[in-house]
Amino acid sequence: MTRVAVIGAGWAGLAAAVRLAAAGAAVTVYEMAPRLGGRARSLADDAGGRLDNGQHILIGAYSRTLALMQDVGADPARLLARGPLVLRRADGGGLALPPGSPVPAFVRAVAGARGWSWPDKLSLLKTATGWAARGFRCAPETTVAALCSGLSPRVRAELIDPLCVAALNTPADEASGAVMLRVLRDALFGGAGAADLLLPRRPLSELLPEPASAWLQAHGAELRCASRVGAIAPTERGWQVDGERYDAVVLAATAVESARLSSAVAPDWSAAAAALRYEPIVTVYLDAPGQSLPSAMTTLREGPEAPAQFAFDHGRLGGTPGRSAWVVSGARPWIERGLDACGAAVLAQASPLLPGARLHRSVADKRATFRCTPGLRRPPARVAARLWAAGDYVEGPYPATLEGAVRAGEAAAAQTLAEIGAAQRRGRA
Repeated sequence: MTRVAVIGAGWAGLAAAVRLAAAGAAVTVYEMAPRLGGRARSLADDAGGRLDNGQHILIGAYSRTLALMQDVGADPARLLARGPLVLRRADGGGLALPPGSPVPAFVRAVAGARGWSWPDKLSLLKTATGWAARGFRCAPETTVAALCSGLSPRVRAELIDPLCVAALNTPADEASGAVMLRVLRDALFGGAGAADLLLPRRPLSELLPEPASAWLQAHGAELRCASRVGAIAPTERGWQVDGERYDAVVLAATAVESARLSSAVAPDWSAAAAALRYEPIVTVYLDAPGQSLPSAMTTLREGPEAPAQFAFDHGRLGGTPGRSAWVVSGARPWIERGLDACGAAVLAQASPLLPGARLHRSVADKRATFRCTPGLRRPPARVAARLWAAGDYVEGPYPATLEGAVRAGEAAAAQTLAEIGAAQRRGRA
C-alpha cells in the first residue's frame, strides 16, 4: 500500500489527507499544534465554550470547500447560514444583491444601492463593464486602487476598500488587481448563488477539522497531533520523515515551517516560500447582553481610530446571544500599537451600535495571510520528486482563503497519486 505523510493539518492538509485516503493510500498526518484546523479552528474560551481564532466567511463560489465538507459528513446547509451578498452599513446604506443570476442581480443591486448618487452608481457599472469586457484580466503590476481609478470616491471607500481587505487582507493601494479580478469573476460569473455569503453557524472546528478527523480515522489514517516534524530526507523511492519511510510527502504546514523543512532538499523552493510577507488580522469579540447588530454581517466605516471593517453578530447566527466579532483586516498598524489599544478602539467604534458593550477577548493572527501584492511570485506546488506543497500560499489564482487552501490540498493529493502511479507503471515504485 502507498504510504504518504501529510505534514500540517490546516484545511489544505486535511483536504490532501482526505483525498489521499479516499484513493486507498495509507496516510499519516503530522500536526505541530494540539488540534487540527490550522488558522481556521476553534479555541478554548476562558468563559467556557469555544471561540474561533478569527472570523471566517465563505461564498457560494467555494465549490471545493463545500464539496469537501459534504464528503466528510459536515452538512453545509446546517452549518452555514446562506444568503445573497449584502454589504450594508448600520444606517442601511450599501449594496445588497437580490437572489438570482449574479450579473443581473449585481446590476439591480447597484441601481438600488442606498446612499449612493446616480453618478456613484454609474461609475461602478461602467467600471465593472470594463472589467468584464477585458475578461476580468489586467496587467500583473496593476494594483486594486489603479484598477478602480474610474470609481467615485464614495464607491471606492464604501465598497471596494472593504471588499479588497476582506478578500485579500491587503490595502487596495498595495493589493493585486489581477487576484481581485479573479475573485470578482468567480463570484459574478460562477452561476446562480456564486456570490452568496455563507456565514458559519457553528465554531470553525465543526465545519471541517473535527468531521475530517473522524472521517480520516474511520478510513485508517493516523493523526499525530502535537508532533512537530524535525526533518525530511529523500530516499531512493520516497522520503523519510524523522526517519520513518514514506512513498511521498505533502508539505501542508505554514510557508515558514515548510521552508524550514525543505531548506536542505529544495533550497530554491525554500527561499521562495521564506520570502513571502504577511498581513495580520485581529478579531475583537465583544459582549453586549440583550443587544444585537442590525444584521448578521455589518459593513463598518474604517478610520484612523475605527479599525474594524466588518462586524458579525453571533447571536443572529445561532451562537452566544449578544456576542459579536469585529474584524480588523490589514491590521499591521494596530498590531504595532498593541492588542489593548486595538480592543479599546473597537469598543469605541462599537459604542453607537452596542452601548455598554464589554470586551470579551481579542485574538491576533500575525501571519494571517500572505501580502497579496501585484506580481507576487508564489512558490510552485512541486517542491521535488514525490514532494508536493499544499497551502493557500502556493502558486494559484486565489488569495489566502479557505477555498485556496482546499484546492491546493486536493491538487497536491492528485499530483502525488499521479506521480506514484506513473512510477508504478514503469515498474520503479
